[in-house]
Amino acid sequence: MDQSTKEMLEEAYLETVQESLDRGDSRETAHKEGVVAAAMFLSAINGLEDEAARQEVARLGFRPE
Repeated sequence: MDQSTKEMLEEAYLETVQESLDRGDSRETAHKEGVVAAAMFLSAINGLEDEAARQEVARLGFRPE
């Protein structure tokens, strides 16, 4: 995975986390939603199946700020 893809995934993750936290969700829930959002993006751009995309995003180690 190239650097620009990682940056786009991180942006999708962080935006979703912030939206979740703004709604008053827990950091754990926000993290899970962020991973799902980034995985959906990854799946859309490279055709990975949902679970494979989630695993790939999880390996990147994103965390709420």
